[in-house]
Amino acid sequence: MSETADGARILRPGEGRAIDLGGFKMSVKATGDVTRGAFSLLEATEPAGFGPPLHIHHDAAEAFYVLEGEYIIFLGDQEFACPAGSFIFIPAGMAHGFKVGKVASRKLNIYTPAAMVGYFDDLATALKEGRMDQDSLSDVARRYSMEVLGPVPEGYV
Repeated sequence: MSETADGARILRPGEGRAIDLGGFKMSVKATGDVTRGAFSLLEATEPAGFGPPLHIHHDAAEAFYVLEGEYIIFLGDQEFACPAGSFIFIPAGMAHGFKVGKVASRKLNIYTPAAMVGYFDDLATALKEGRMDQDSLSDVARRYSMEVLGPVPEGYV
């Protein structure tokens, strides 16, 4: 990583803080501290069929940019197939979820204003400590203004 005195930052391929979530991996590229709260950016690598429960971010919009593979995006009661090169924007307060397609896939997650890095850190800690169930996931989510609407799919935690 390269950082300048005036706050510019460069991450080269493979750089970023890793978060091990067992079934999937995150790499933190930018946090609110770096972007002065404007956005956070994470890279996710996820196995085929993987996906979180339906949920809402109450304090931040979320966007995905699909780098490899395919994601099925659920927005309200609609479903969209999104192959590599797709961009998805989800306003704050909108129910959504996703499922990875038939092959392992990789995407960028952007949250604006900056959000959710702490959620993934806390989720990783809970997983390491063996205290992850539906109630624990909902508690972690609430701390980060996220509301879990559906059951946790097998393989998410």
